Amino acid sequence: MTRNVSDSDSVRRQNRGLILAALRSGGPQSRTALAGLTGLSHASVTAIMQDLLTQRAVEELSSDRPDGRMRGRPATLVGFRRSAAYVALFELDVNRLRASLVDYSGVLVDRIETNVTPTTFLDTSPTVFFAEHLESLRQRTPKAAPALRRIAISVQGILDRDGGGGVRWSPVAHLAGTAFATDMAQQSGIPVELHKRGRLLAEGTRWLDPALHDQSVATVFIGSTVAMGLSLRGQITGRSEGGATEFGHMNHMPNGALCRCGMRGCIEAYAADYGVLRTSFSVPDTAHPAPAVPAQQYESLVQRAEAGDRAATHGFNMAGRAIGFGLSRMLAMFDPSHILLVGPGARALPLMRAEIEAALAASLVCRINGVPRISAHMDEKEPIFRGLMMKTLSALDQGDIAGLESGIRL
Repeated sequence: MTRNVSDSDSVRRQNRGLILAALRSGGPQSRTALAGLTGLSHASVTAIMQDLLTQRAVEELSSDRPDGRMRGRPATLVGFRRSAAYVALFELDVNRLRASLVDYSGVLVDRIETNVTPTTFLDTSPTVFFAEHLESLRQRTPKAAPALRRIAISVQGILDRDGGGGVRWSPVAHLAGTAFATDMAQQSGIPVELHKRGRLLAEGTRWLDPALHDQSVATVFIGSTVAMGLSLRGQITGRSEGGATEFGHMNHMPNGALCRCGMRGCIEAYAADYGVLRTSFSVPDTAHPAPAVPAQQYESLVQRAEAGDRAATHGFNMAGRAIGFGLSRMLAMFDPSHILLVGPGARALPLMRAEIEAALAASLVCRINGVPRISAHMDEKEPIFRGLMMKTLSALDQGDIAGLESGIRL
């Protein structure tokens, strides 16, 4: 009997999870549409939906369009109830923190942006820094505080492989070495998840462009650092969130230019904003990288190269060559059909394309299958935010709501 009850609960949770996933990916749907998307019977969908309505996880929405029919009453759609839950999202890079409050339907409720400097985490511990911004979000939207269910942080660097709740190394000065995620979870009583920025790029790209949802895509961020996320036939690949995979720190040239990580010859040392700046001004490649490059200065380099300045053009040629050879090595193991460049460096794709394609064309895989389609998305913030948001809300769906017992209201 115990086994039967357990099996029944598992099936119930799985079916609820299917419906929540369909709503999360497709937005508000009719019950009939949900039955088609999930493969569940209309009766099962109706019963589960009634349970979710009672629990106040979803709500009914009127529609002006009939449900696939030219005549008849407009379909009644069901979508997430915005006030059912909230999540706090933190996107951290070497220059900035963006803290966002998002409701259960995926609507942005509030956002705070703060500059990050090389001394930010020297003056204030990461735990205190994040806790202060979380408290600001709570105070600015008091109604959301009791329903805050998840906290997620996007970081650059190598996460603790043992789940220590921090980073082993990061280009963000003084961030590594503290278990700030674990400390924050203990202080707030809310689950906190750390995510690698490169993986979120791949996740967010799938959600932003429906045409790429089931494609094999390599999403490359180029800016203050270089990172990559891989989506193979719609599935995010690579090691777990705690893995130490770092495309930007793949060795491009042994004993080459000094990277911000302290190693020499990394792709990032040539392709990140500080690498292009160093090459363009003929600074010795052993010079320590600039801690931060203002966006205006990087844009000025792009404009100089577009105007024909030979030094700036050389800087972007070297960047394109490093990225191209890094991608050619990646293609020996994975075979994406699309390569998407995001971040400030996407603006310079025309300046780097020739070197990228030349390096790719020299690989055996590209000689046989052809060079993948290369395109640019100018704003990296949206893919990272969308990936972080959808990953966190989906975890809330499957981890909390799908297993919620009947009769328990949010």
